[in-house]
Amino acid sequence: MKSKTFDVIIIGGSYAGLSAGMALGRSLRNVLIIDNERPCNRQTPHSHNFITHDGKTPKEISEAAREQVKAYRTVEFYNGTAEKMSKDPEGFKVETSSNESFYAKKLILASGVKDLMPAIPGFAESWGISVIHCPYCHGYEVRNEVTGILADGDMAYEFSKLVFNLTKNLTLFTNGKTNLTSEQIQKLDQNKIRVNEDEVQSITHEHGYIREIIFKNGKTVPLKALYAKIPFEQNIDVSSDLGCELTEQGFIKVDFMQKTTVPGVFACGDNVTMMRSVANAVAQGNFAGAVANKELSEEDFEIGNF
Repeated sequence: MKSKTFDVIIIGGSYAGLSAGMALGRSLRNVLIIDNERPCNRQTPHSHNFITHDGKTPKEISEAAREQVKAYRTVEFYNGTAEKMSKDPEGFKVETSSNESFYAKKLILASGVKDLMPAIPGFAESWGISVIHCPYCHGYEVRNEVTGILADGDMAYEFSKLVFNLTKNLTLFTNGKTNLTSEQIQKLDQNKIRVNEDEVQSITHEHGYIREIIFKNGKTVPLKALYAKIPFEQNIDVSSDLGCELTEQGFIKVDFMQKTTVPGVFACGDNVTMMRSVANAVAQGNFAGAVANKELSEEDFEIGNF
């Protein structure tokens, strides 16, 4: 692709990025979407809680969205990875892993996050299938099943409140001596939520569907689903490259307009919020695209650029 200056470069072509691209394409903006086609939910068999698309595969939704965005002739796609971003006299420069450079007046970061898997055999293979992160995305499908939560402390306690509505056969696995307070343990017990402090050795599964947890002491517990909250990191280094601030939790800091702390740079989707869902990503992307277009329109209007 011949290098040129775009109105907006969108880094990430999944739900948030495609939604932003559609909003901008419909506003006749010249847009480049850079994507390496490795979404974080690529193992997930079905996507839920997104009205009109409930139960479709993530790939079905993204492929349909991509085809619809392609209909807007001002939107272009680049299959690759954005390696470095920097301020440029005219806006921003994006360099790819293939040593190509592109320029834009505005940037939208829809690059998602990378989940950091624990060193538990079977965990990564089951992630997004039966080891799940969100009761809103997956909870209905495993309702009333033998269910676990792999977490500890305050976060585990709060997460238990959400999950116990979906099953009455729930165990909290703390993977070692718990940090729960005695009051929290008492409340969990009151709601018939078991607490297991055994250290996890591995997860047995069949094509990603859990059969049981095996502990280091030799004990086993059969399971159908396991909720887990695991650490993550940003897919791209927005902090050192652009100077975008991150929150204490590691998300890109944005205001209510999806603006980062760097003027001209917007962010949307999983990289800005713990509410990781297709519906939320689409909504944030659409809004980020609209706000970026508004900024461009106001700047052009001010200088009489017609």
